[in-house]
Amino acid sequence: MLPLVFAVVAFAAIMLIVLGLAGGQSVDPVQARLTQLGSMQAKNLEELELQQPFFDRTMRPFMARLTAYAQRISSPASASRTDRRLAQAGNPGNLKAAEFTALKLVSAVVVGALALLVFGVLQGNFLFGVISGVVGLGLGFVLPEYWLNRRIRQRNKAILLAIPDTLDLLTISVRAGLGFDAALGRVVEKTQGPLADEFRRGLAEIRLGSARRDALRGIVARTNVPALANFIGAIIQAEQLGVSISKVLQVQSEQLRIERRQRAEEQAAKAPIKMLFPLVGCIFPSLFIVILGPAIILLMVNLHT
Repeated sequence: MLPLVFAVVAFAAIMLIVLGLAGGQSVDPVQARLTQLGSMQAKNLEELELQQPFFDRTMRPFMARLTAYAQRISSPASASRTDRRLAQAGNPGNLKAAEFTALKLVSAVVVGALALLVFGVLQGNFLFGVISGVVGLGLGFVLPEYWLNRRIRQRNKAILLAIPDTLDLLTISVRAGLGFDAALGRVVEKTQGPLADEFRRGLAEIRLGSARRDALRGIVARTNVPALANFIGAIIQAEQLGVSISKVLQVQSEQLRIERRQRAEEQAAKAPIKMLFPLVGCIFPSLFIVILGPAIILLMVNLHT
């Protein structure tokens, strides 16, 4: 009965938390502030603190302290590497290195506690529960890294697929008489996606006074896509040597389309090998059963007779 009681209590607690979060109504902060100023019911700092939402009073200070602790335990090299990977992932949630480390710690504690509860308390095996909790700590600490790597791969793939069409539009705009910055602005207006976002950020840095080569090199550092790095390197070299940018764009566009066709041919060549495992594991046994099944049945009948 004890595991059942623990399970019911845990389920009830989770349901109460979900209902409490779902039942909260979104209030306009301006209207709430005007109501607060009009009523002026709070007499001291404690009442003002209690008038704030529960999440702001509890979770935000906890996350702030955890972020500060994560910032202290993180080395500068690790923080710089994490910031670079977060930039390559598109800065999800505007996370910083310390906040991402705090997220890993929270994930480790939550997964470890769940593993201890499920495999230790509910199963009644304390030793196995402790081992599961330790494994859950490691798994929870690694899960945010896996999520971040997955976002980086998806973003790099989207950038790689968008480069040829974006470069064609950039080439047409330059040949129509626009300067490189104006053509880049036209590309940003007409396209969407992570590549357009990176060009928009680079264009904003150029308009704020940054050198064009520095803004373009920043795009390379935030993307880590070899094809885009080659294209930006060619643009920077053409600017330094005084070569016509339109010719460079045309050559790069043709080269990127050739590379895209080669990637498609490579994926097509890998398709038969990838199809081999489903064929051997799923289709061939069914064919063997259909073809050889009647023959085996007849053979067994004849042997018995």
